[in-house]
Amino acid sequence: MLNNKPVIGITMGDPASIGPEIAVKALNNNDVYDQCNPFIVGDAGVIRKTMNDLKIDKELKSIKEVGEAVFDKNIINVFNLDLVDPTKLEIGKVSPLAGEAAFQSVKKVIELALNKEIDATVTGPLHKESINLAGHKYSGHTEIYAHYTNTKKYAMLLVEEDFRVIHVSTHVSLRQACDAVKKERILEVTELISDACKRFGIKNPKIAIAGLNPHAGDGGLFGDEEIKEIIPAVKEAKEKGFNVEGPFPADTLFSIARGGAFDGCVAMYHDQGHIPFKMVGFEWDRESNKMKSVKGVNITLGLPIIRTSVDHGTAHEIAGKGIASEDAMLLAIKYAVRMVNN
Repeated sequence: MLNNKPVIGITMGDPASIGPEIAVKALNNNDVYDQCNPFIVGDAGVIRKTMNDLKIDKELKSIKEVGEAVFDKNIINVFNLDLVDPTKLEIGKVSPLAGEAAFQSVKKVIELALNKEIDATVTGPLHKESINLAGHKYSGHTEIYAHYTNTKKYAMLLVEEDFRVIHVSTHVSLRQACDAVKKERILEVTELISDACKRFGIKNPKIAIAGLNPHAGDGGLFGDEEIKEIIPAVKEAKEKGFNVEGPFPADTLFSIARGGAFDGCVAMYHDQGHIPFKMVGFEWDRESNKMKSVKGVNITLGLPIIRTSVDHGTAHEIAGKGIASEDAMLLAIKYAVRMVNN
């Protein structure tokens, strides 16, 4: 904390993507400085070019230590890792150069948080193929954070207003996702989302558990995972004092939850939770044939540090055009601050 406001490290994301643009746009919003003391972790050259392209009239301050930052509405601080040769960076392209820069930015922000130099971390989008081309075999931010914080029990929580979804599994094949539906894991993520809701100020969060199969298995007609794993998990969660219900057929659950019947939902696999979430947070504009607004926050639960993130990709197709929406980044910063304060 500095001046009673949390210090937030924000990664630039993939430098060939919209990551630097949404980070800069967010820190061009003076309201952010009323909430926290923010700085970008990445490459000062990339951020300087982005500021120039966007015609942002603020000073860029390159720092090598958090203590060098000057938190002022007219200054954008960049923890400069000297990651990118701008003559070799191709905007909108997958590359080892971009992947390495994105990865090192994430690694550094985790280090700063573990060393208690910052209060929370916020991540911009990275491209999984690029970081793998750079030699880092991770399927995403969540797995990187888990590795470098030595965390074994963790989960992805998606938040848009009062709609919250956590996942039993995420970045695995659909076949593997079915095998991952186990009572112990369902209990684990139920406890994580319940605890998170309490950190958001909900005293007795009501959590809904989705089924895996159509009609939640229909009594075993369409699969037995509900009978063998999910129903026992719901029963045990209730015995432990959690306010849970289910399993519900996924095709109706999320509409009910969106209407306010539940404070959070447990989805059994990646797309089961992501599709309804993005239907809520993403808005497509027919006339311009592009996304009008992209909202939603990705929060990794179970870590010893706070991590929030935009819940959208690198959007290489619009990188460098100055039209990316910073809405999700602003929300990610807001939630990071909220979690620190709670």
